[in-house]
Amino acid sequence: MLLKNYKDLFKKELLPIYDEQEIDSFFYIILEKIHKLKRIDLALNPETVLDGIHLKQWKSIVSDLKLEKPIQYILGETEFYGLTFLVNENTLIPRPETEELVELIISKATSNPLKILDIGTGSGCIAISLAKNLSNAEVSAIDVSEQALATAQKNAELNKVQVNFLLKNILETEDLAQQFDIIVSNPPYVRNLEKAEIKPNVLEYEPHLALFVEDADALLFYRKIADLAKKNLNPNGKLYFEINQYLGKETVQLLESLGFLDIELKKDVYGNDRMISASL
Repeated sequence: MLLKNYKDLFKKELLPIYDEQEIDSFFYIILEKIHKLKRIDLALNPETVLDGIHLKQWKSIVSDLKLEKPIQYILGETEFYGLTFLVNENTLIPRPETEELVELIISKATSNPLKILDIGTGSGCIAISLAKNLSNAEVSAIDVSEQALATAQKNAELNKVQVNFLLKNILETEDLAQQFDIIVSNPPYVRNLEKAEIKPNVLEYEPHLALFVEDADALLFYRKIADLAKKNLNPNGKLYFEINQYLGKETVQLLESLGFLDIELKKDVYGNDRMISASL
């Protein structure tokens, strides 16, 4: 079978669940993963044959997609900030909005040696991207999940950077034991009341430990991390958060009440309140 002809079958199988644009995206992601071919390669070589071994791989992926399993988990990897990251059921899939947070930190970073801490690192996408792009930075990262840290360590090795990974429950931490110039976190921030907005591919497959907080105390992690930052940020140190888009005002007020200065609330590319920076 020609690969270009299989594309029609692929689309037919998935159309009841996904829209055409998403299916198209899936097709070319899989094409590159399995065949090491880009869209232009298939266009220039329309007679490319799909052999039996590769067809079995495609059918297996289609079966998983029909269960609405994220394509990133099916393939075991994704791209973030121009780097490749391994992902699995123990780690959240890195989002484009988080790339914007990384870009913000890099754009504000000084040329001086920096000590950076990423709290709730997951796949390590923030810590590793910062280590890769800030040659003057010594980066550490914390997570409560041993399995997530194992994946993050593999990602650091994959991307050839050094990050000091620490197994720690931040809610039970009273002091970080050293000082930092930058503390950054993308903590759990989705309230249970917002679960109705979450797509099944996220709700059923991504780790709830890294996603959800109780409605009654949605800023729990922000309060704890900000308290620690007051003790463990160097003078003129910076605190960065990714936040719940519905709680921008409340998060700003929290930081103001704790004595932070130069608080900036920034929107993401979709126009949602998504990032906060603050200093001491």
